[in-house]
This record gives sequence, C-alpha cells and structure tokens, in this order.
Amino acid sequence: MTAPHISPDTTFRALVTEQHEDGSFSSSVRLKKISGLPQHEILIRVSYSGLNYKDALSASGHKGITRRYPHTPGIDAAGIVIESGSSEFTAGQEVIVTGYDLGMNTDGGFAGYIRVPAPWVVRKPDNLSLKECMIIGTSGFTAASAVYEFINHGILPGDGKILVTGASGAVGSMAVAMLAKAGYKVVASSGKPEFADMLKESGATEIIGRDAIDDKSGKGLLPPRWVAALDTVGGNALSTVLRSTAERGIVANCGMIASARLDVPVFPFILRAVRLIGIASAETPMKRRLEIWDLIGQKLKPDNPGKLSRSIGLGEIPEELDLMLKGRQAGKVVVEIG
Repeated sequence: MTAPHISPDTTFRALVTEQHEDGSFSSSVRLKKISGLPQHEILIRVSYSGLNYKDALSASGHKGITRRYPHTPGIDAAGIVIESGSSEFTAGQEVIVTGYDLGMNTDGGFAGYIRVPAPWVVRKPDNLSLKECMIIGTSGFTAASAVYEFINHGILPGDGKILVTGASGAVGSMAVAMLAKAGYKVVASSGKPEFADMLKESGATEIIGRDAIDDKSGKGLLPPRWVAALDTVGGNALSTVLRSTAERGIVANCGMIASARLDVPVFPFILRAVRLIGIASAETPMKRRLEIWDLIGQKLKPDNPGKLSRSIGLGEIPEELDLMLKGRQAGKVVVEIG
C-alpha cells in the first residue's frame, strides 16, 4: 500500500479546545492545516481514536494535563503513515499511538492527522484491525498491563478469583473481558447495577456492588476473597481489596476515581505477602509495550470487541466527554475520524 503525497496546505477537521477570556473552556470542530502540526518524524492520517478520562480533563481545561490552549485532545490514535523521517516506518504502514504526550501537550488524535516522534509509534498487530486497536486503546492497554503483571507473577486461571473494581468503566470493562478470555474467574465490582448484564456478557462470573469493597471496620486483615485484583478506584476500596487478597496475591492499581489517598495497615504485606503494583501505561518502555500488544492480539482480545464499544463522530465528542466527567458513561467510545 502506498500513501498519497500530501501538501502542507492540506486542511483537515479537528476538535479544538479553547480557553475564553472569562476562564471557561469550550470545544468545537475546526479546520486545521498540516503545516500547523508539530515538527516530528511521523505524519499519520488518523482513522480512529477513542475517548479516555485524560481527554475529558484536557478538554475541560485541567492545566495538570494540558498547559497551553488552543489544543486538540485525544491520547489515542490509529491510522496510516503518510510521511516518515525514520527508518523504522514507511509510508502506508498501519500504526497506533497510545500514551506518551499525545493529546496532552502535543496535539492529539481527535483530528484527521497527527505528527509525532517515531519512538511513540507502534506497528499495528497483525491480528487486530485499526478499529479494534482503538476499542482497546489506552484503557484496554492499561487493563492488559495488569493482566501481564498477573501472568508474569505466576497467577494462573485455576488459582482463584480475580477482582476488577470500577468494572463498568472503560478500563474495568475491558479488564473483565480480557481476563475472561484468558480463562480467569472474574468478580466485577460496580456501583452501576444497570450494567450488570453487560458485565456478565463480557465474562464476569460474579457481580458485587461498591459496598462490598468499602470495609470501615478498621481490621488489619479481612477474609481472603481473591488471588489478584485490578483496582481503578483507589481510596478505601483499594484498602479493602488489599486486606481481602489471598496470600501472595497481587493487586494492581491504575486509578483514583474515589480517592488518591490510601490508608492501609502493613498486615496484608507482612502477613500475606500481598504485592501492590502500580500501572503507569503512558510511559511504558517500547519493549514491554510491544510484548503487551502481542499478548492482547494473541490471548486477550475479546471474542467480539465491537460489543464493548460504540462509535461516534468528531462533533459528538464534547457531549461524551461531559458525561465522562459526570461519571455517567460506561464502556468504550470509539471516534471514527475518516
């Protein structure tokens, strides 16, 4: 496949977030030029992107995510290389970009084109389509990073149950599906009972509410209930999960929906040898990144990933990001760019 030549004056549609004089922020679809993109090695025509919580923060003006406006959010992108200044990639290759600075302070994937450094770019796995890569996206890559840790630390499907907290969210729902695909028995915790059927269809064998992981007894240890857990919630939920994890179990944390603070006694660590592992997927080294994408393609890809997602256009992004900030969104939202 040969990519077409493109003029620097070529225009494309992009979602642009602007800051107004009164300090408020708004996002709308605008036309931009190729010449206005950052001067990096790889120019990519974007086919798909996907919504993530960082995108919602960026579009709402969170200066801890994005320092300068106007700006185009979108921390995920999948598409075709148009121009390459690197020997690692050639025009016409299908590639994906997730994490690093994309969509934060570098204009992101909610646009027809992006230009990024070559070390950010990953060749699309052979057994995944571009759209499937964005259904998975950063949220699925984060979930798979936790599964990667479970596998590497010797947690096998027959060892016991694995808990996923915040299971109706983008990371949680993908984690449920991936763990089930790999043969694990999954306990899904969610405060949204209306999504119980979706979680069961994704492979959860047990559904529990938020109150089941909100112990306030003050006990240093609780009866062991699972051999591993992926926590997206933080706060007292994470404390409860740690105190309820079986001997030599693993708890991976990647979020703080409830709280960024953790108050937990040392007993799970010194009496049960429970391990707490942080998942920071954005800056994953390339060797490990490729291993995780390979794991996704070979063992963790859900049987019908399209059932875990729905598609929208560029103009629908602001409304969806607002729902995300209000905690009223479930599952994965894919953006069809072109």
